[in-house]
Amino acid sequence: MEKLAKKGQSKGVFHGRFVHTIDAKGRVSIPAKFREVLKKKYDERLMVTNYERCLIAYPITEWEVLEAKILGQPSMKREIKAFMRFFYSSAVECSLDRQGRILIPPTLRDYAKLEKDVISIGTQTKFEIWSRVNWAEEESRAEQQFQEGSEALAELGI
Repeated sequence: MEKLAKKGQSKGVFHGRFVHTIDAKGRVSIPAKFREVLKKKYDERLMVTNYERCLIAYPITEWEVLEAKILGQPSMKREIKAFMRFFYSSAVECSLDRQGRILIPPTLRDYAKLEKDVISIGTQTKFEIWSRVNWAEEESRAEQQFQEGSEALAELGI
């Protein structure tokens, strides 16, 4: 039987927002809380790819779940082909180094406009890595959508 988390503890999901800097070599620190989740629930390998002006980092087992879902889709469908070309063509496996950092390739850094300050945000089974500028714009947009959708959330009991 699964152990229940103590009050106030995470149940093994990525959550929170953390600011780090990216170094000249393209290495970014993974937040300690995210490393704890990786260590407890996964291993320390991530698949990182581009999506919606940021990078998404999936633990390998979560990436495999996503791949299984995609494999079940009609690969000749235009939207699926576009998704696979965009999403998979940029995917890179990254392992944490001894300091808890990953090396982000230049193509992914350019796509997400990662220059100095980066924001890592938890999104349950994966996390996103944003430039400070892109995150500020997205956070504002997300807050507006959240406020507009609060009635729909209430109907879901959230």
